[in-house]
Amino acid sequence: MLPTTILIDASPRCVVRPTDTKALNRLLRNGKAFLLGENTGGVISHHPAEAGELARWHEALALHQACGGNEDEFFGVPL
Repeated sequence: MLPTTILIDASPRCVVRPTDTKALNRLLRNGKAFLLGENTGGVISHHPAEAGELARWHEALALHQACGGNEDEFFGVPL
């Protein structure tokens, strides 16, 4: 799957690259408390990462790889 931006109340929260739609739905379900934080009534949504968000994701991936990690182990980056 392509990098995807997770939004809380239409505000970007993080960019992730799940392996498939099932993994994305699992993240949204299991990470709800973390993603919402203090805003327990917030609305979680997602969309394909835009250019700036995608650039931030690629920079974080490059840093992860420079430290010896591989792409399969890298999931995402907060915004």
